[in-house]
Amino acid sequence: MYPTLFTLFGVPIQSYGVSKALAAVVAIFLLGREFRRLGWDPNVATNVVVATTVGGFAGAKVYYLAEHAHSLTLHDFGGSGFTWYGGFLAGLAVFVVMARRNGLPFGQLAAAAAVPMSVAYGIGRLGCLLAGDGTYGTPTDLPWGMAFPHGVVPTVVPVHPTPLYEAVAAFAIAGVLWSLRRRWRPAAVIGSYAVLTGAARFLVEFVRVNDDIVLGLTQPQLWSIALMIAGAVLLTRSRWTSDRRVDQAGIAAGPEDRRG
Repeated sequence: MYPTLFTLFGVPIQSYGVSKALAAVVAIFLLGREFRRLGWDPNVATNVVVATTVGGFAGAKVYYLAEHAHSLTLHDFGGSGFTWYGGFLAGLAVFVVMARRNGLPFGQLAAAAAVPMSVAYGIGRLGCLLAGDGTYGTPTDLPWGMAFPHGVVPTVVPVHPTPLYEAVAAFAIAGVLWSLRRRWRPAAVIGSYAVLTGAARFLVEFVRVNDDIVLGLTQPQLWSIALMIAGAVLLTRSRWTSDRRVDQAGIAAGPEDRRG
């Protein structure tokens, strides 16, 4: 693995940080395209991604520190140690604020962000894989098991490369949502994202190294169940197929026409 990609003027450039920066750039590009399709200002897409990314990382760090409050060391306050669901909740809160601040309908904005968010997550997970940051799984003798002798959290025993599993799942989810985003209503797209993303994380937890909390389930699995339930509710309550006349009217109207 390659925790450090290269050194620039004596400063080590970490694969973890590069992957997160690349994820944000790709998300800005993809969300900008969706904004153009919807007739919105693509510059606002940049602001949404940057604000959500910063808020998400802050939330992920705070959540991680709270989880490990009983055993914190100075290392925990460094550039590693983030909890995805903490980032998701904080990022969601910032996302809501940005939607209201820019007068954008939350449902349409969230649906437009589903694909960029999935792709960005997949890229970020590939960064975790390259860094060997300890988010991998239990030992395995499967042919694709991987050891991380030079990782940030090293192991010489082949383990499940769970960041790779999650990256593949995230890209697959993005592909599904990309094919449905024009044909399904925003609520159905958001619900599908929630169900598929929650299911992917729920399943990968069975081979990840996390402590059980209740009924043999880990904390991420409990959050995953909540996410899947929320997504299922959205799918149940929405008419899945979009009405082209409604979509065209929504696209023709600018954000200022859809306030409130």
